[in-house]
Amino acid sequence: MATRSKTRSIWLLVVIYALIVLLGVFVIRGFDAGIYEIRPLRGIQQGLDITGGVYTVYEAADPNVEDFEAKMEDAQLVLRERLDQRGFTEATITRQGTDRIRVEIPINDSSEITDPTEISQFIGTPAQLEFRDPDGNVIMEGADIERAYRSLYNNQPVVAFSLTPDGTTKFAEATQRLLNQTIGIYVDGQMISEPTVNSAILNGEGIIEGSFTEDTALDLALQIESGALPLDLNEIEVRTISATLGVGALENSILAGLVGMIVLFIYMIVIYRVPGIAACTGLAVYTLLVLLCLATVPGVQLTLPGIAGIVLGVGMAVDANVIIFARFHEEFSRGKSLRSAYEAGSKKAFVTILDSNVTTLICAVVLAIFGTGQIKSFAYTLIISIIVSMFAALVVTNGVMRLYISLGHKNPNMYMWHAKELRAAALAARENGGA
Repeated sequence: MATRSKTRSIWLLVVIYALIVLLGVFVIRGFDAGIYEIRPLRGIQQGLDITGGVYTVYEAADPNVEDFEAKMEDAQLVLRERLDQRGFTEATITRQGTDRIRVEIPINDSSEITDPTEISQFIGTPAQLEFRDPDGNVIMEGADIERAYRSLYNNQPVVAFSLTPDGTTKFAEATQRLLNQTIGIYVDGQMISEPTVNSAILNGEGIIEGSFTEDTALDLALQIESGALPLDLNEIEVRTISATLGVGALENSILAGLVGMIVLFIYMIVIYRVPGIAACTGLAVYTLLVLLCLATVPGVQLTLPGIAGIVLGVGMAVDANVIIFARFHEEFSRGKSLRSAYEAGSKKAFVTILDSNVTTLICAVVLAIFGTGQIKSFAYTLIISIIVSMFAALVVTNGVMRLYISLGHKNPNMYMWHAKELRAAALAARENGGA
């Protein structure tokens, strides 16, 4: 029976380590499944401080307007659409306080624009849009524009637009009155285009023709659409971050992390022996699962503070293992068998581990709710790290440790330093106390 249990434990250990290797290959290299290509590491969105880019903070000019909250949400949606159309799908738009919007745009290989200064000019201050007749009278405003986008007409780039019902009525009257005349399109009082009315536009849909390239047509469409913001927003802060600085910091962080993990593995194995091997197994699973979560959890970006959150999670995972092993040593020194000592020690350590992780998790959740920018990124990665570290310590390390004990090694010194001396001293102290 003992031989069968030992064989079963060996096979389970082989399967566990094989699965860990497969998980590592999947996370690092990914795999191809027919037309589908899955690359988890490529799915990790890198934050502004790693890839470089630009961030801007906008402030509402008048927070006392009617339906302010709804209009702030609409403004975020308009900014989101502008950025998506320009290819900045990884940009983040968040509320900062009650009357500010923070826009962060990382630069990566897929970005159409890679110059932070050009991006800053592109996102600019969302402006007020007006359509004016030749006499300067306002025909309609940005709120009357439902959509503006780049299109093709006779194989030439044009700007197509559609109007709201109220805008349709206004524009129909104006284009009938101004046939063969020009209508000026103004943003913040500056003319950006002056198309000629070739025909009356009665259905609320039309095009603006001119000597457009694809880029200039897109720029004009975005300028028109940006004027549809429901609020006046003032640009109060613009900063650019060099991609070179971020890449160097990322490389240094990765190198430091690898060196730290290697040193930690060596330390755990030397100090704790077989339990150290089990702990290293849990830490390896922790690292791979955190990378997988970073690639798959929506809204999570990897930033330099986020890397700090991951490292903090490693420390908490190690701390959990140390607590379990300390209780294991205590129970063993009282005369219990290896299996009984580990079961009792892990149960006693569970409450302490749970309390420390839950309190840290509460702080991380508060930061995620009320923080902004990199603080929020740190909170997200810390939340992921805490949850994964608890799983790694309480499930993976515990399970592997129990399998090692089931192998039936007769020498307890494989599980701790001076195990026989510890037990002998404990028994002697007990006998002396009893006498």
